[in-house]
Amino acid sequence: MIILALNEGGNSHLFAYQPEGSGAGQPLPLTRLTYGPWDDITPAISPDGQSVAFSSNRTGYWDLYLLNLANGGISRLTDTPTYEAAPSWSPDNKWLAYEAYINDNLEIEILSLDALTDIIQLTDNPAADFSPAWSPGGRQIAFVSNRSGENDIWLADLNEPEERRFQDFSQEPNSKESHPAWSPDGETLSWVGEQDGLRNLLLENLVSNSNQNDAQNSPRRQDLGGGDWPVWSADGEMVLTLLLAPNRTYLTSYSVHSLGLALPPIELPGPVDGLSWGNISLGPALQNIYQQASLVSPTALYENAMASPPSEGGERNRLSALNDLHAPNPYLHEAVVESFTALRTRIATEAGWDFLSNLENAYVPLTTPLDPGMGHDWLYTGRAFAFNTLPINAGWIVVIRQDFGAETYWRIFIRALYQDGSAGTPIHDQPWDFDSRYNGNTIVYEQGGIQQATIPPGYWIDFTVRAHSYGWIRLPSLTNWRASYPAARFNEFFSAGGKDWTGAMLELYPAEALITPSPVIPPTRTPTATLRWYVSPTPTNTPTPRPTFTPYIIEPYIPTLSATPTPSG
Repeated sequence: MIILALNEGGNSHLFAYQPEGSGAGQPLPLTRLTYGPWDDITPAISPDGQSVAFSSNRTGYWDLYLLNLANGGISRLTDTPTYEAAPSWSPDNKWLAYEAYINDNLEIEILSLDALTDIIQLTDNPAADFSPAWSPGGRQIAFVSNRSGENDIWLADLNEPEERRFQDFSQEPNSKESHPAWSPDGETLSWVGEQDGLRNLLLENLVSNSNQNDAQNSPRRQDLGGGDWPVWSADGEMVLTLLLAPNRTYLTSYSVHSLGLALPPIELPGPVDGLSWGNISLGPALQNIYQQASLVSPTALYENAMASPPSEGGERNRLSALNDLHAPNPYLHEAVVESFTALRTRIATEAGWDFLSNLENAYVPLTTPLDPGMGHDWLYTGRAFAFNTLPINAGWIVVIRQDFGAETYWRIFIRALYQDGSAGTPIHDQPWDFDSRYNGNTIVYEQGGIQQATIPPGYWIDFTVRAHSYGWIRLPSLTNWRASYPAARFNEFFSAGGKDWTGAMLELYPAEALITPSPVIPPTRTPTATLRWYVSPTPTNTPTPRPTFTPYIIEPYIPTLSATPTPSG
């Protein structure tokens, strides 16, 4: 059975799922296990299959909870104002390792289920340590840490003293690792390696690596295929994983001992914030227990108050004004005004400040030119908005780069006004620093910036996921984003409503406006030269005459004879 935290209706809840053709048990459609106006994330099925540990903010703060699958009862494990999530079970069902936010930093703690007050802090490092995975042998815990300057997979050996306990296991330069997972026999460790926009599942056999006597036993690091969150089947034959597209999430699985997919990709109805796979069975009795949750229909996030669609008599859709909002043209298509207003209210409530009250752009008239490469931008349709980027300079917004093949997208996080743990979650990745392009380093300039060296402290609202719940989708950067800051388009979101750009434009403009757009004519077609004091108002070409050549004549010398006689002696 698969237990996953699925985002629906603006909140994440636990679902049970058994897809057809997965090779284990009878198919079970997505069945809701929890519901309410809160978030339930990062589920972990216990080794005995009787319970599911997860994190929830149902009381206003992030704590760990235990779901008893036999009767549906939920008990609270921790009670602190700090963030706690991503639990991982010890093989004897007596301990939980989890990530906790301690002194403005992510650390890993261990909780005894026999004595809930017995908590051991495993890590204490200025770097972020998170996503623990307890080995089936019980004496090792794999986790993610950026101690080396980037996210790597580390191992904590519980048999070693603290000074020799931690080891950088993955050691992959220029690669970002995440989500370690152990095979059921404890001989193989898998994780996600991200490099050059590709996310692949990597597997390494620890038994062959530990044999130092065989010189030919080099590290057996296997690339299983694309994936984003690996979990193993109970028999160790398959690896279940997520496939992340820019705005979609898929579920699939691989066979470990043969090439290819064991389960065709299945599109899920929303983003996933946790995944687990274990030997549990929801029989008829258990399905009756969870029937109430499964039949709950989430409350609609907004109601579309759009007027009746235009008739075929040439009428077109209209633009609606946005109240109490600053933008060059504070208008949006009437079909998306309600969703934008609901999103604005949701973000203002959670973050504690009205993030969307000041926009860089909403609707842009067709006669207003945008930056190069944005001639067919969604802002012209009235179905997009671009938020103001100035809060980045004040540290109230951070932008995390996400590459999908050759395309670059961005994930936006908004700083919560109240940093008491009641809103938002800590960030797990280093944000992108656009301003570093101007530090004099030509390499950084050509890359369009660089990742920040550290993860900013505090609690943050994931605006990208929230916007997606209300139908607002992010756009990829233009190909020249490294040289042009506006081309990154990290601050633009659009709501297509099932239409392409041309179809959306035709709702506002006649076809002729798209075929022959009217040019913007300057007031004076012919530029007039600026007169100077030495320039004649009417320049006239005055021909210069050729110089006249006057030859110089040299006359011959003629001696003159004197007429006076010379006296004789």
